[in-house]
Amino acid sequence: MQDSAIDIYTVYTLDQMMQNYHLIVQLTPSLTIAMYQHYLQEMIPHRYAQIIAKKGDDIVGVSGFWIATKLYCGKYLEIDNLIVDAKHRSQQIGHLLVKQLEIIAKQNDCQVMMLDAYLTNTEAHRFYQENDFKAKGYHFIKKTLTIPINHECLRDEGSLTNLDEALK
Repeated sequence: MQDSAIDIYTVYTLDQMMQNYHLIVQLTPSLTIAMYQHYLQEMIPHRYAQIIAKKGDDIVGVSGFWIATKLYCGKYLEIDNLIVDAKHRSQQIGHLLVKQLEIIAKQNDCQVMMLDAYLTNTEAHRFYQENDFKAKGYHFIKKTLTIPINHECLRDEGSLTNLDEALK
């Protein structure tokens, strides 16, 4: 897909995805390159892929995605870490990535697209609402191991301790 000097490509291999680390850490700064590689090696066999936005030779946007099936919604495409380089925001690159993901979803007979966004990431909330996504629920997390990992999703800030607090 091409749009005024922005080309969108799908990437499937570890080597291709490793080139996107500079963008991934903009959303998940605690992720080391070794962890990124390890996680990708676990994810790729489970149909994980990425799309990238290139401007010339520069990769300026990325989004991971999965296609799977759940009982409550049928076949779906899950957006995983859609990131546009901070220097290239407000240039419609994120919208182009979402449009391409929607094309992929339709080509794969997905009934819906879905994603998670941190409660504190209000910029992402606005972006997805502008792209016709509707907030339908909460994503709950519970630690199951005591291994000290400094992952953004395991931090307490931005979490809601009960639904009453969320509804205020």
